[in-house]
Amino acid sequence: MRNRQYFELLEDSILQPYAVHSKNTKGRTYFEEADYSRTCFQRDRDRIVHSKAFRRLKHKTQVFVIFEGDHFRTRLTHTLEVAQIARHIARSIGLNEDLVEAIALAHDLGHTPFGHAGEEVLNELLADQGGFEHNRQSKRVVEELEQKYPEFNGLNLSVEVLEGLMKHHTPFDHPEDIRADEIIHPSLEAQVVNVADQLAYVNHDLDDGIASNILSIDELIIDVEVWREAQIFNEKIYKTMSEVENRFLNVRYLINMMIMDVIEHTEQMIDRHQVKRVEDVFNCRFKIVDFSDNLRQKIIQLQKFLMDRFYSNYRVLKMSFKGKDYIRELFDQLNKHPELLGKNELERIRISGNKERVIADYISQMTDNYVMDEHQRIFSGKFKDYLSETC
Repeated sequence: MRNRQYFELLEDSILQPYAVHSKNTKGRTYFEEADYSRTCFQRDRDRIVHSKAFRRLKHKTQVFVIFEGDHFRTRLTHTLEVAQIARHIARSIGLNEDLVEAIALAHDLGHTPFGHAGEEVLNELLADQGGFEHNRQSKRVVEELEQKYPEFNGLNLSVEVLEGLMKHHTPFDHPEDIRADEIIHPSLEAQVVNVADQLAYVNHDLDDGIASNILSIDELIIDVEVWREAQIFNEKIYKTMSEVENRFLNVRYLINMMIMDVIEHTEQMIDRHQVKRVEDVFNCRFKIVDFSDNLRQKIIQLQKFLMDRFYSNYRVLKMSFKGKDYIRELFDQLNKHPELLGKNELERIRISGNKERVIADYISQMTDNYVMDEHQRIFSGKFKDYLSETC
C-alpha cells in the first residue's frame, strides 16, 4: 500500500531542494497525529474541498451574477482553473503540487457574494473595525468560521497553507504580512498560486467578455498586443475559424504562452539569485515566480483594456451597484435586528462583543442568490412574518 511515508519519499526523489517538502512541515495550530495514507498537504487539500465555504463558491460571482447565464465563470470554476494552472507550473519547476493545490483551492474562500463589489461595501461598513479584505477573510474561514471538528474551530490547516493565503497578492489584493519579520517572500508554491490567479482571471475574464458580447474580437485585434499575436499565430495554422473557435484558440494560445513564460522566467530567477534551499526563497529580496518584464507590460495593457471596456461596462456595473445595495441594506437590517441571525451567530456576538464583524462574516459566506432571497424576504413587506418565523 502506498502510504504517507511512500509519498514523502517520492517527494524527495522528484522535488527540488527549494520546494517545500511535506515531511518538513511547520505543523498545525492544534497538534494532530499524521495521517497514515496522506501527506499533510494532501490532507489540507481534502479538508478544503469538503468544506461548506468551498461548495458555496459555485454560486458566487466572478464577474457575472448567476442569472446572467450558465456558461460564465463563477468563483468555483475560477478556483479550479487557478489550481490546474498552478499545478502545471509547479510540476514543471519541481515544486510541491499538493501544497500549490491546497493554497489555490483555498485562496478565494473569503470572497463575498457579488465579487469585488461585495468586498468593497463590507470594507466600507467595517471601516472602524479594521475593514474587510478577502485574503484575511479566507484565513478567518479556515481558522474559525468552518466548524466541523469538536477539537477546534476551522480546518486546522498546515502553517504553509496559511502563509500562502496571507501572502496572496494580485492587482486586486491587499495581503496582510503575518510573518513579515521572518519572511520577505512566501514559498515558491505560494508565489506560483499568485501568478496562476492573475493568469487565470485575465484570460478567463477576456473569454467571458467576448462570450457576453461586451467585448469584440475586432477591437481586441486593434487594441491588445497579446491578442493580436495570438490571432496571427492561429491564422497561420487555421484557414477558417468560427468566432467561437477563434475565441477558444486565442485564449488557449495566451494561457499556454503565459504559462511557458512564467516557467522560463522562474528558472532564470532561480539561477540568477542562486536559490538552492527553501530558506533562500524566504530571504530573497526579489520575487522569483513571475512573468518576464516584456510579458508583464503586455498583461498590464490587457488589464487596462479589461478595466476600461469590460469591468466598467454598464451591464457589469449595474450588477455591481445592485449587489452593493443588497448587501448594504441587508447589513443595516441585521445590525438593527440581530435576532434575525442564527443561534451560532448570536453566540459569537455574545462571546466576541463585535456584532458588526459577525454580521460581515455571516453575509460574506452567503451566495449571490441567498443574498437576493434574504433581501426579498426581509424587504418584501412581510418583515413581521419573517421575524416571527426566525424567532
